[in-house]
Amino acid sequence: MPTVWIEDGFRFFFYSNEGLPREPVHIHVERGDAEAKFWLRPEVRVAYNDGYDARTLRRLMAMVEANRERIERAWNEFFG
Repeated sequence: MPTVWIEDGFRFFFYSNEGLPREPVHIHVERGDAEAKFWLRPEVRVAYNDGYDARTLRRLMAMVEANRERIERAWNEFFG
């Protein structure tokens, strides 16, 4: 599970096996027992949420949006 970055206790990562065929670029975010998945395109949106409240999800969406290029670069470097 490649970690892209950690911020304020949130770990932003993707799984090394993202399905066959591979799913579009996205990012998982976990802290404690909570995890969410965000699609990056065409706009950042929640794919699923397990444990985060609405306020935290809005914060995470902003963090993902601000780091979208970083996430895409890490994804492309890992999966080629």
